[in-house]
Amino acid sequence: MPQMFKTWQTKSAKDVSLVTLITFMIGVFLWLVYGIYLQSLPIILANGMTLVFNFIILWLKIRYR
Repeated sequence: MPQMFKTWQTKSAKDVSLVTLITFMIGVFLWLVYGIYLQSLPIILANGMTLVFNFIILWLKIRYR
């Protein structure tokens, strides 16, 4: 969340690496799938929220290019 707020406030996403962000999002998505497979609510919630925040950062990265 701090990265999301910083990007939003400064209107600059130059500090965010697109490759690293997408790689991280793939990993979080896979953890989400694993949590769904296990039917583990804590894993699902934690990775679901993380994925939403990272989609927002990705959107800000594209918007403030």
